[in-house]
Amino acid sequence: MARKAGVEGQISPHSMRHTFATIALDNGVTLHDLQYSLGQADPRTTRRYDRSRHKLAKSAGYDVARALA
Repeated sequence: MARKAGVEGQISPHSMRHTFATIALDNGVTLHDLQYSLGQADPRTTRRYDRSRHKLAKSAGYDVARALA
């Protein structure tokens, strides 16, 4: 399916989960609601997605990608 969509590289359940979490947070979903959606018992696990999002937000490449989306 990824190849048909023109997506290169490895797609894994983890990468899809991470993408879901990042998009959710970028669109205002709270960490608590995201934790529930992902079925995570420990909120610290969910917070990892928020930290990685802020690291990406500092990247010029992320800014360009967001502008193109």
